[in-house]
Amino acid sequence: MSTAKAETIRTDIPARLDRLPWSRFHWRIVLGLGAVWILDGLEVTIVGAVSSRMIEPGSGITLNAADIGIAAAVYVAGACLGALFFGQLTDRLGRKRLFMITLALYLVATVLTAFAFAPWYFFLCRFFTGAGIGGEYSAINSAVDELIPARNRGAVDLAINGSFWAGSGVGSLAALLLLNEAIFPVDLGWRLAFGLGFVIGLGILVVRRHVPESPRWLFLHGRVDEAERIVDQIEREVKAQTGAVLPPPRYEISIRLRDTVRYRDLVKIAFQRYPNRAILGLTLFIGQAFLYNAVVFDLGTLLTGFFGVSSSSVPYYMVLFAASNFLGPLLLGRLFDTVGRIPMISGTYLGSAVLVVVLGILLRGGDMTTTAFMALLMAAFFLASAGASSAYLTVSEVFPMEIRGLAIALFYAVGTAVGGISGPLFFGNVIHSGDVRLVALGFFVGAAAMALGGIAELALGVRAEGQSLENIATPLTAEESEAGAGAAPEAGAAPEALAAPGGQSTPGTRHDTGRLHLGPGSAFYSPGQIGTAGTTSRWAAASDEARAWEIDMIVRSVDRHGPMTRDALEGYIGGRFWGPGRFSSALRRAVAEGRVRRVSRGSYVGGASSERAASDR
Repeated sequence: MSTAKAETIRTDIPARLDRLPWSRFHWRIVLGLGAVWILDGLEVTIVGAVSSRMIEPGSGITLNAADIGIAAAVYVAGACLGALFFGQLTDRLGRKRLFMITLALYLVATVLTAFAFAPWYFFLCRFFTGAGIGGEYSAINSAVDELIPARNRGAVDLAINGSFWAGSGVGSLAALLLLNEAIFPVDLGWRLAFGLGFVIGLGILVVRRHVPESPRWLFLHGRVDEAERIVDQIEREVKAQTGAVLPPPRYEISIRLRDTVRYRDLVKIAFQRYPNRAILGLTLFIGQAFLYNAVVFDLGTLLTGFFGVSSSSVPYYMVLFAASNFLGPLLLGRLFDTVGRIPMISGTYLGSAVLVVVLGILLRGGDMTTTAFMALLMAAFFLASAGASSAYLTVSEVFPMEIRGLAIALFYAVGTAVGGISGPLFFGNVIHSGDVRLVALGFFVGAAAMALGGIAELALGVRAEGQSLENIATPLTAEESEAGAGAAPEAGAAPEALAAPGGQSTPGTRHDTGRLHLGPGSAFYSPGQIGTAGTTSRWAAASDEARAWEIDMIVRSVDRHGPMTRDALEGYIGGRFWGPGRFSSALRRAVAEGRVRRVSRGSYVGGASSERAASDR
């Protein structure tokens, strides 16, 4: 790292973070930061599950059904306003400070909810609980994306966002126990339900104490020495855990210190410099928010009113629904890093839309059983959940680092306010009508909202898989590091600031790589790629620096050491630390390219030596 001017900083910290192998440090990030979505799922589900108990006589609080609806609206409003308020503070005060503050706010508000005695008190607690959760979105997504290596970012983000449904499942199961009057009195069980969120949140708070501040945020705000110390410590920890020899950083980046961006500046930057990405983010968020909030808030009444499911059995169905939503991002997440963002995001949005249309058609026909309804719904939301999680991933990736927290907060708040409010209102009215044809129409509208998101991704999506965050969106303050132009590149220009040490190459340049060439692919057209590194309008998921480096490691090892079994090869180069499925995928690619070949007894040899090995057999 060097300082060229008083206000300009040149650093290789992003490249150092992206080259790290997967380790216990990254698991700590996932557990300490990502577990907040479990709390969100728990909160939403718990309130829905205990609401019927809270309006019963003897519950200890005087509420009616309308009050429960108001409480849900107040929670959503709190989440939106909390995201907007804390989002700006995330970029101004730092990721760590904010994710500690927002979690503390959640803990205090949720434990106070357990002592609710009047409607106004209950509404107030729900508002601040939502504000804490909403504030978490911007702080957590920013910190996770800035600390997780680029090659693992998609799978990790989707799994974290999908963990909302793990919390939902826990909430449903807990409700069955806590609402059992044989175990807990009527006025106690629902209070303990809110206390459960406090216990889980307290455990997360303890883990978060050991999560560092984002080095990217630190150097952006001039705290370069502190950022260097944190990265040095992370590298020492990772090398001690994995035994890996870290390759040299591939590039450096120059940025100029600047004042904090305000929301009006964000809107101007987003819609003038990145209009395609702004439209894409809004479309993805609104589509998923409409469908999800419509179905989640009304699934119980739908099952009871149209399929005769008893209210006491609804939690069992909610557990099944939550399981399908959790498994979607968990099982499909890796494909967002390997197959690619554009085909996977568009595929999950459009695929779920098709299944929801089929569900609506069969529902309208009147011959649908409860089993068939749940099977189709679970299949549709298996895909939709991965798509919905990718909306958060997209917005956190495609805007510059200076406005990342603000962008997540703004798009979440707008998307949730538009889709999250209109969806339940519209769907609730069609269910209340009792007309199955109107309910089917509600599903068709939800499918259309998701389909628009899929189409937007096809037209405007950005190839972000395996790319450094600074390579996807040039920082607003970036300068040309070698030419000394002294100004940030314009939108659509390649980020010359991302030059390798010594000015030898830019990201996407491959040395001694054999047959795999990085750069534009030959599949889907993507206007949204404008403004990313290399300025290309095509994408190829496998053509990224990380994949090229992994394949080179495999080829060099088998060339140097002769025949090696798969396990020996993986252990020698530390492939198990690359992230889930990365080693297997790189090995298959090396074999497919003919640079490595499989011989007898499951051993692998280099392409040049494989012919000699074959002649010896």
